[in-house]
This record gives sequence, structure tokens and C-alpha cells, in this order.
Amino acid sequence: MSQVDVFSTEPLLGNPVAVVHDADDLTTEQMAAFARWTNLSETTFLLRPTDPAADYRLRIFTPGEELPFAGHPTLGSAHAWLEAGGRPQGATVVQECGAGLVQVRRDGERLAFRAPPLVRSGPVEETDLARVRRALGLAPDEVVASAWVDNGPGWVAVLLRDADAVLDLRPDWSAFEDLEIGVVGAHPAGGETALEVRAFCPGIGVPEDPVTGSLNAGVAQWLLGERVLGEHLASSYVAAQGTAIGRRGRVHVDLVGEGPDAEVWVGGATRTTIAGELHL
Repeated sequence: MSQVDVFSTEPLLGNPVAVVHDADDLTTEQMAAFARWTNLSETTFLLRPTDPAADYRLRIFTPGEELPFAGHPTLGSAHAWLEAGGRPQGATVVQECGAGLVQVRRDGERLAFRAPPLVRSGPVEETDLARVRRALGLAPDEVVASAWVDNGPGWVAVLLRDADAVLDLRPDWSAFEDLEIGVVGAHPAGGETALEVRAFCPGIGVPEDPVTGSLNAGVAQWLLGERVLGEHLASSYVAAQGTAIGRRGRVHVDLVGEGPDAEVWVGGATRTTIAGELHL
């Protein structure tokens, strides 16, 4: 098995994922138990693909449940598969997971995945938005915009006035219920990063996720697709995440093309921090 740090070029400042190789003989119960034991935001299992177009199949577990898709586990698992000698059939790595086939490409020294389609998008009803504000401790006028940006895990996202407002949040964990909330705010123009992002999902055993590829993918599809921030947000930008909990995540987002055929690619650095054997 491997443990891969994702979305940071600096050691131990990204988001780690445990990757179990050759996991076909493990049961679902064993996978779930191991994910609870690692207590990381996600643990993944590499298996033989069932789709001939895929290079491998991936199952993704949080401490609380299995996910159809997640971003940093996708990049970390692709890194581990390539490092172990995996060779893609084509120009990109093709991952089979609960959300279907996901492409992963080498992007210079980074890996990047093509954002899968949103399974839920559009406006957030006032009853749900009130629940979101209550969980985050926000007044109605503190939310600039909101949308569903769910590509599998269940994300709903809110835009605040700026990055400082995002960093100042003190969530009320008892009010989250089943909500998985992403929060975003813009940094001043011209800086290293364009956005500050935080991800809260206590219902699946992860109060605050350090750096979140799936959320950043959904946020990019929303903000860029609807030009929510106008000219402030370029088609290629870097988001910061993990600042509030002592991490230094950097998520690289690229919008390729225009209109309905446009693709969002989400990338970041990956490095193996632990390599060993798993005995169950």
C-alpha cells in the first residue's frame, strides 16, 4: 500500500490518501473497516477494471461511507498506480469508479483529472440555504451566492464576500445534519491564489477536509460556467485550501474550451509519503 500526499509541493501540507494496491480479494466490509482505521478523509482500493476502456477500477471510502467519486483520492491513486508500474492504454489514465470513467492526465509535474458532470446543480432552495447558514453561523446578507455543485459526494457551495470571511468561519457542527458544504471567497487580484476554499462534511466522519478535489471541480464548473465572479476569475487559476487547519493546499484549475463542450481540469502535486504492506 501507499500513502500519497496530494495538492501540495511541500511535505505533509496537502491531503493524504491511503491507497491499497491489488485489492480484488478484499471484501467491502474489510475495505470499510480499514478506512475507519486509517481515519483519513479517504482511503482507496485499486482493483481490476470491469470496463475495457479503463486502466483500473477504484473504490473510495471515507471513515463513514463509500463515495462514487472524490478528487484528491483520484489523483493520489493515479500517482500510486503509475509509480507501481501502471501503463495507461492511451494518452490519459482512465479510472473506473462509481461516477463512471474519469480521465487523469500528466500536467507537467502535476496530475489533473477531468471534472465529471454534476449530478445536481442549480439554485439552492431557501429552506436548504437556511440550514447551510445555520451550520456556518452566517447571517442572510453574508452569503453572496449559492449553488448545488454535487458531482457525487453531495456538495452545496456558498460564496462569501472575500477570502477573509471564509477563514473566519466557526461552524456549528451540531447543525450540519446531512449537509456537505463548500465555502469559497476571492483573494485580492494579483496574488498567488485566486480563491480560498473550505470543505465541511462532518456527517461522513470528516469535519473539515484539508484539500478537496471534487469540491473544487464543482465550484469551478459553477463559478466559471456562470461567470459568478466576472472578470476577477480567469479561466486558469489556483485555489488555496487547508489554510485554516495548518495545511497549504494548492489546487490548479483550467477551463479548456467554451460553451457546453468546455472541460474543467483540476490538478495538483502528488508525492508518496509512506510505502508498506497491509495485513488483514
